[in-house]
Amino acid sequence: MAFKPNSHNGILHHYSPRLVAFEHTRTNPSPPITPKNALLFVGGLTDGLLTAPYATLLAQQLPPSYSLIEVILSSSYIGWGTSSLDKDCAEIAECIAYLKERKPGGQIVLMGHSTGCQDCIHYLVGPRAESRPPIEGAIIQASVSDREAMVEMMSDVYDDSVKVAKELVKQGKGEELLPFSVTDRFLKTPICARRWLSLASPEKNGEDDLFSSDLEDEQLQKTFGRLPARSPLCILYSEGDEFVPDFVDPEALLKRWTDFVKRGGGVVDERNSGVVRDATHNLQGNPDVVVQDLMKRVVGFLETLEKGELQTGKRDSDQPSL
Repeated sequence: MAFKPNSHNGILHHYSPRLVAFEHTRTNPSPPITPKNALLFVGGLTDGLLTAPYATLLAQQLPPSYSLIEVILSSSYIGWGTSSLDKDCAEIAECIAYLKERKPGGQIVLMGHSTGCQDCIHYLVGPRAESRPPIEGAIIQASVSDREAMVEMMSDVYDDSVKVAKELVKQGKGEELLPFSVTDRFLKTPICARRWLSLASPEKNGEDDLFSSDLEDEQLQKTFGRLPARSPLCILYSEGDEFVPDFVDPEALLKRWTDFVKRGGGVVDERNSGVVRDATHNLQGNPDVVVQDLMKRVVGFLETLEKGELQTGKRDSDQPSL
């Protein structure tokens, strides 16, 4: 999936005064189609329009009834350093409310890549979740731990960065930017003390710390264990994710998350969820067989949702364990 300069057909939706979402349209569809359903794509840290390499290809492979819409948030590009999951989800809720008016009766599925996965979970179980427009499903792709990645990337300055951030928060200056001397090895973005501690999560309780491999059962019960059955989940974990430490067992982690969802009465698509073999974090440079594995899983999940099989449990006996 090497980058090639090109142009893209689509519809730009102005869903909020300073925010937009881009709906990919099909290349020469025959017959012409107007999809009634939407896969709303939320990127990770530093992502923006067209920055996730596989999104454009995925847009052309979705079921005819679906279109892929990339949402731009205040946290897109370098805005994440002073934003929060709460703000993200408020803006996502705005976009979803807008899309429900534009596509009445259609399904809205939220798909997060990387830190966008935190947005998906937070949207469904975080504060004020019950007041947000409902969604028909969620996909989390490359749901990695920012804390574990940060410790690996900057082990020699991690403790110092946390110390500086904690001191600022203690002084009531949580919105002040940290010096680059303690943050420049992590995506080189201006970031405030509050958001740094949310991601670095030194006490393992940061708002962003949803996917670390060492979280306690009580913590997972408050996230995966509270997912509503009306919004089935598909988990796509990259086997070769460069931001995941070697000590993490992807298969075991997926099974643990899945068990908590099911125990709490939620629904996981166990047929299409799984570890995507040889996939990197965003599939950049991956061979076509790896990319197509991800595509098939996403398409399979959406088709299953549209048939209503996950919600009704029709396929429970036909779903293998992860």
